[in-house]
Amino acid sequence: MEWLLTIKDFLSQLIDPDQLRLLVAAYEQTIYWILFAIIFCETGLVVTPFLPGDSMLFAAGAVAATGALHPVWLFFLLSTAAILGDTVNYWIGALVGPKAFSGDIRWLKKEYLDRTHAFYEKYGGKTIVIARFVPIVRTFAPFVAGIGAMNYPKFLIYNVAGGMSWIVIFVFGGYWFGNWPPVKNNFSWVVLAIIIISVMPMVVELYRSRRSRSV
Repeated sequence: MEWLLTIKDFLSQLIDPDQLRLLVAAYEQTIYWILFAIIFCETGLVVTPFLPGDSMLFAAGAVAATGALHPVWLFFLLSTAAILGDTVNYWIGALVGPKAFSGDIRWLKKEYLDRTHAFYEKYGGKTIVIARFVPIVRTFAPFVAGIGAMNYPKFLIYNVAGGMSWIVIFVFGGYWFGNWPPVKNNFSWVVLAIIIISVMPMVVELYRSRRSRSV
């Protein structure tokens, strides 16, 4: 299982600006495609909801502010990755559907699908935009849209809007604030705050749904 530890260690470096800067020096231009692949897989493959998203984008923005990465390249490449990822995920949902949640794949928990479905029922097509900012839910939202046979042109509009908004907010948030001393010196706490803020919409929605059922 050493390869799992190696992957985990590598992923942890992607959410630390200092470590990511070293990776940029080691991989040079290839790092753009590594980041592209991470974003594409996190949004496009239902088996990889654990990959870093928000925190990695913020860290990449912070590194871009030092000149090691180009923010415009990050925006266009990662927006493309996010949009393509959701598109692939939509069609996987349309073709495979709930069969993927039969229990054969350990990390594909039906509760993830149920949470996303509840979120989707409440917010409709806007879920594709809102879900971009909610870890796990953003992986399954396009999948559920595919299962539900959401009109594809309508899905594509929400997909593009959500993908570009997500990348802009986190990459340029990191670009403008990632090297501010209070943020830079407490980056692990900032990452934790990003995660907590990201999952809050889902937590609130779960609380409301349980409360409505108990009434």
